[in-house]
Amino acid sequence: MTETNQNGRPRIVLATRNPHKLVELSRIFAESGLSVELLGLDAFPDVPEVVEDGLTFADNALKKAREVSTGTGLPAIADDSGLCVDVLNGMPGVFSARWAGRHRDDGANLRLVLDQISDVPDSERGAQFVCAAALVLPNGREAVVDGRVEGHLIREPRGASGFGYDPIFVPDGSSRTTAELDPKEKDAISHRGRAIRALAPVVAALLG
Repeated sequence: MTETNQNGRPRIVLATRNPHKLVELSRIFAESGLSVELLGLDAFPDVPEVVEDGLTFADNALKKAREVSTGTGLPAIADDSGLCVDVLNGMPGVFSARWAGRHRDDGANLRLVLDQISDVPDSERGAQFVCAAALVLPNGREAVVDGRVEGHLIREPRGASGFGYDPIFVPDGSSRTTAELDPKEKDAISHRGRAIRALAPVVAALLG
């Protein structure tokens, strides 16, 4: 039996304390038409941070969702995502959030990537944003889906929206970075938006 709130909506924990990600995921779920109450990890201060030591995005997403579901007793959704740069052999990949060190400084991460590919011509600066999203229920049922968006990296950051590597990533078919898109435009094409939309019917089926 899934725990519900006073309005009868299932309660699900999003395995993040990142306020930007919480807002983005909540917005995407709301637009998917899924009627649930989403809680961030700030509502559960006793749940420890999960060490993201998996070798793939799916490994990390499932690990976070499993540990958060165990710690809260509620269904948990977690995602892991990152930037995969062609000429860096798919890196930073799962190390995207700590590419410049464990201090998790978005600006330092972004600048390091730009420095590493500074001599790469514009035609060879292909990259992808990749996201894996996992759902784990207290009864042990689980699912994982993924989403990706192809694009290229520019040489200097542009745009004030988004976070992480958004200011240097231009999706295929666009002339703007993902940090220059408004939230609805970004959700429509983003790796995270695609993964969460793919997960929404799975959530509905498993909770139903």
